[in-house]
Amino acid sequence: MHSFISCLIHVVFSTKDRKPLITPDLQARLWPYIGGIARDHKMRALMVGRVADHIHILLSVPSTLSIAKAVQLVKGNSSKWVHETFPTLSTFEWQEGYGAFSISISGIDNTIAYIENQFEHHIKKTFKEELRAILKRHGIEFEDWMLD
Repeated sequence: MHSFISCLIHVVFSTKDRKPLITPDLQARLWPYIGGIARDHKMRALMVGRVADHIHILLSVPSTLSIAKAVQLVKGNSSKWVHETFPTLSTFEWQEGYGAFSISISGIDNTIAYIENQFEHHIKKTFKEELRAILKRHGIEFEDWMLD
């Protein structure tokens, strides 16, 4: 029998120091570029987006990549592209850490809707509050200082 893999991951990470550097102009080009990075590495970015200081990606990861490697490819290649394409954003960086949360096939629609509604969501909640809620929902223990 062949190997069959379904590895859906909701990835979350922010800009360094949560600087709101992801402007609408940058978003319009960065989100598709991240989709291209995924394709180039046999991943699929089912949804990417949506706010100025952090990113959510629903990513389908193949068996040949670890989650850490998949995130490193997305973060490293997208950061390099931002520096080359937008010279005025020379201070652009992603934070060092990230969150990666497994999603079942039945959770795809809800996760896509969640990512699509980030702008409205963050009218009420900060990134830190959002991350706390995600970590608690997944039963991950953490200390508040770890979220900075």
